[in-house]
Parts: sequence; C-alpha cells; structure tokens
Amino acid sequence: KNLAKVRYKQFSQILNSIGENEGGIDQFSRGYESFGVHRCADGGLYCKEWAPGAEGVFLTGDFNGWNPFSCPYKKLDYGKWELYIPPKQNKSVLVPHGSKLKVVITSKSGETLYRISPWAKYVVREGANVNYDWLHWDPEHSYEFKHSRPKKPRSLRIYESHVGISSHEGKVASYKHFTCNVLPRIKDLGYNCIQLMAIMEHAYYASFGYQITSFFAASSRYGTPEELKELVDTAHSMGIIVLLDVVHSHASKNSADGLNMFDGTDSCYFHSGPRGTHDLWDSRLFAYSSWEVLRFLLSNIRWWLEEYRFDGFRFDGVTSMLYHHHGMGQGFSGDYSEYFGLQVDEDALTYLMLANHLVHTLCPDSITIAEDVSGMPALCAPVSQGGGGFDYRLAMAIPDKWIQLLKEFKDEDWNMGDIVYTLTNRRYLEKCIAYAESHDQALVGDKTVAFWLMDAEMYTNMSVLTPFTPVIDRGIQLHKMIRLITHGLGGEGYLNFMGNEFGHPEWLDFPRKGNNESYHYARRQFHLTDDDLLRYKFLNNFDRDMNRLEERCGWLSAPQAYVSEKHEGNKIIAFERAGLLFIFNFHPSKSYTDYRVGTAVPGKFKIVLDSDAAEYGGHQRLDHSTDFFSEAFEHNGRPYSLLVYIPSRVALVLQNVDLPN
Repeated sequence: KNLAKVRYKQFSQILNSIGENEGGIDQFSRGYESFGVHRCADGGLYCKEWAPGAEGVFLTGDFNGWNPFSCPYKKLDYGKWELYIPPKQNKSVLVPHGSKLKVVITSKSGETLYRISPWAKYVVREGANVNYDWLHWDPEHSYEFKHSRPKKPRSLRIYESHVGISSHEGKVASYKHFTCNVLPRIKDLGYNCIQLMAIMEHAYYASFGYQITSFFAASSRYGTPEELKELVDTAHSMGIIVLLDVVHSHASKNSADGLNMFDGTDSCYFHSGPRGTHDLWDSRLFAYSSWEVLRFLLSNIRWWLEEYRFDGFRFDGVTSMLYHHHGMGQGFSGDYSEYFGLQVDEDALTYLMLANHLVHTLCPDSITIAEDVSGMPALCAPVSQGGGGFDYRLAMAIPDKWIQLLKEFKDEDWNMGDIVYTLTNRRYLEKCIAYAESHDQALVGDKTVAFWLMDAEMYTNMSVLTPFTPVIDRGIQLHKMIRLITHGLGGEGYLNFMGNEFGHPEWLDFPRKGNNESYHYARRQFHLTDDDLLRYKFLNNFDRDMNRLEERCGWLSAPQAYVSEKHEGNKIIAFERAGLLFIFNFHPSKSYTDYRVGTAVPGKFKIVLDSDAAEYGGHQRLDHSTDFFSEAFEHNGRPYSLLVYIPSRVALVLQNVDLPN
C-alpha cells in the first residue's frame, strides 16, 4: 500500500507539473497539432521539431528543389526548433499533398543528416528503395466517419489480426481487403473486438510490426490512412470495437527512416549509452523521464484514439518497460520483492499510468490491455489507487501450459489440477485475457496448437473423404476442448489469433532473405473453412457457437467459476460459471455412464454446447433432446447433483432451463 502511495505521488507530481507548465495533459497530448509540418489557414507552412543535440535544423523537399539549407528553423528553448514559411503570392499550396519532404539536421560534429520527422503521418517505400520516403499527407477530402463507437462490451472476445497476411494470396493484403473480406468473417464468428497488429509503420515487414520507425504513420504497405479509417468505421458499424497494438516499449534502430539518432546524437528520444539499447531486440529504449518523450508518446496515444477512432490499446512489451533488466534472464515467482525495488523503472511505470489516465479521460469506454509476463501487482488497479490503470492483462501462462502438455506429456498423464490451477491463478479483481495460443507460436520455428496435435497429417487427412485417423480425431477433439476450457475458465476476456480458430495449417513466415523473400507462408487461408469437403469447417463452427453462447450467457463478465471437480483418474473437470455447467472429459478412451456432477441449483438442465456434435466433427454420442434433472443430493461440495453420460474426449455445457436466462 505504501509503495502504491509512492507511485501515485510520483504520477501526481508529473501530472501537476504538466498542468503548471503546459496547461494540462489535454493540451500536452496534442503535440501533433504543432510538431511536424502543418498547412496554416493563410496558406503558409508551420513546422516544429525537438532536436536538442542539433547544431541546425532545415526543411527540404520537392517544394524547394531539395535545397538543403534554404529553409532554416529558428532555435527555441529546451531543444525545440520552429519554422514558418509565408504563403506564396498566388496563394497556391506551398507543399502539395503527396510531395516528398525531409528534415535536414546539421550535427555538432559537422555532419549533414537527412531525417524523417518523428511526427510524419505518412511514409512509403518506393520501388527498390531501401529506406522509406516521407510524403506530406494533406488530402483535399479526409475520410468522414459515419458510425459512432460501439458501447464498451461487457465481455471481451478479441480477434487478433494482421492486415498484411489476411489474404490467401501470396502478397501483402490491403486495408480494403480486410474491410470487405475479413470483417464479415470476424462478425460471423461472434468476436466483438479486433486487436490490430503491425499498424504503426515499421520498415521491416518480418518484424511482425514490432520495430516501429514512424509512430504517427499508419503502415502504407496496406493502403492509405483514409482506408484504415474506413476499416475502423466499418467495424464500428458491425458493433465491433478496434484496439491498436501500440509499441511504446522500444523503437527501431533505423536512423534514415526511424527515430534513432534523429538529432545526430545517440540520445534525443532515448537513453544514451548501454541503457538506451535492448540487447535481445537490437532496438532503442525510450527515456521515459524526458519531458519531450512524454509529450511524444502521450500525443501518439491521443493521435490513434482521435484521428483513427481506435477504442483502446494493447500495450506491447510492458515487462521490458517495467524493469531495468527488461525481464531478460528473469523468472518471476510472485514474490513481492521482485516487483518493488531498484530493478523497477519507476519512470516507465509513471508513463504507463499517465497513458492510461489520458486514454480513460479522453474515452471513458476505451480499453487498455497490458502484455506483462511478470505479474506486476496492481498493474490493472485504477491509477487513483496507485495502480497501473490497465483494464486487463494478458494471461500469458495459459498458452505456455498447453504447449507444455502437448510437447511433454501423454494425454493420460495430463494433470487436471495443474490445468485448473493455471486457468484460475489470477488476482482478485484483476481482469485477465485468456488465450490458448499466442501469435508467436504461429511463427516459423514454433507450432500452433493444431500443428502440435496433427502435424503432417493435416496435409493428407483433413478431407472428409479420408478416414478419421486417430491423430486427426484426437486433434479435432482436443482443439475444441482446449479452446472452450480456456474461454470458460481462464479469464474475463478471450483472445484468438486470426486463423487459429479453425486450426490453420502450417506456420507463419514473413518474406525475408532466409526464405528467398517468399510470401507463401505470410498469408491466411480462410477459404479452407468454406470448403465443405474439408474438416476445418468443424473447428470454425465450434468457435462461432462457443462465442455466440458466451454472448448469450456472459460467462466472461461473470465472477470466477466454481470448480467442483478435477478428477485425476477419470480425467474429468467440472465447473459452474454464469449459471452454466461446464463438463470436460479429457480421457482418451474412457466414457462414463451416469456420472454424478455437482451443481448449485435444482431443476431441469439441457445441453447447449456439445463438442461431440456432428457439425463440430464429433461422434454424435449424446442425445440433445435429453433432460437432466438435478436432485437434492450433495456432491463435491454442491447442494445438488445430476447424472450425465460423458463420452471420452468431450466438452459439454449444460444450462438450467428452469432459471431465467
């Protein structure tokens, strides 16, 4: 509690200082309104940069015939520079939309450096060019949003997406393609939230969007800023909210088209020396204590919220931000000494508190999610209580547990108690996003859950015309069970990476030198689910109906489940949540007749989801017209119980039909 007070005090001091020096965080977070390059009402041009280590700053481009020194900026206090170019006599546009620009920096050591403004809104790579070019984005007609933001969903079902790989064709897919072809699929599958990866501009496609070069630019490889706005607006029209995967944990080392060495020094936006470099990621680390870095990052948050109407953020690399050791070579046992001490980067934590404060002040319905593997306490507590201010954290231990079981244990050796512990091990009132597998597992060198389960047989035995081999049968049944128990027991939100819902075959590999720049694996083959002769449709159907049942019953927004049984010998897990009774039989071969399962309520129960149903590639061993009646027979600590037939490798959800839904 005392440490929470200390952290809140530090946050308050910075916030008050912003109020005294900048007129408040509202004004402070509008940096993009003055920094960068702007057309004035009179037709002139106003430009501003922060380059504390520069000897001189100039603007050049198509507009002045690339004369490097004809438009010098004037030096202001605190390392800022500004430039005003008066309008032309004939009032024609000084810097037309789409024309190229560069900031020229003369360094203290006498170098002349050509740079892209950190505030650039649109950059493109043309032809065989190695570096990106900065294009002035000032269209005559900006996209006009037609739809209001949807209300904050009570349950969060997230479809994690990457625009570039969203087509089955071997190419970079577009915002337009995603809007027209992928959004309807996401809606049909019952997801109410999209988390968009790799939107902030990154020069290296194979970085999966995690080596950012231009923080205010939406990636041009998929299309224009206006087309991204249309994507978000169309999602809103479907009642789907859109989160941005925001990368404020580090930045690309590129200097010609990134932030690195912007003013000719190794500091500026970053720590100088070893502290400013992440050894594992080979990238630069922000100096969160710097006033102008705070302005830049907080303005960046606001830009994506207001310009593109994103509904919140998934903050990448929070563990790396929180600790001076960046989580490298560290195990986290949960001991509080790991979270409080000199190893914590309190400046980074204060920045995250400020960012969450800003997001929730500007858009009270917005959502923020922390990607933190360490389990930092109070990360999801309100800022007003000295917490980090996030709404959710990713339950990162869950996918690791499933991979461990699939890699290291036979099915009959799976530990039911261990599975339940991993799925329920979260702090009271700290909301978690559960997921069965991460996007990293889809990458070359690792395997998705489907590929761990079925591997080479996916190439030969996914046709309904081929026999149901033991490998494919096991794979299809366990794929559904793993997803449902993760969805039902693992958190207050659920996340799926695109394509994994139907067991997308093979792996993800972006074009790079090592694969001859091939796009063959940098795509998602959604058409596989549309083919009636393939078994992928079964997994797709189950995912859809699982999400739709959650929409109807709301278990993600209900209190944590009551687990009444985790039987090691029988391989049975049973729990109740949101008035539903979930039953899982993980045994590879044993079915149970008249198996007694405890429940909190009397009455008539019906099957509402059955992984063994024909439409899910099951064996149809259950009669869905059966009524199950619970009786006043105490069992496993529950006052009532009922008898159920539970076939092997089956997940069932029963609902009490006597209770109001």
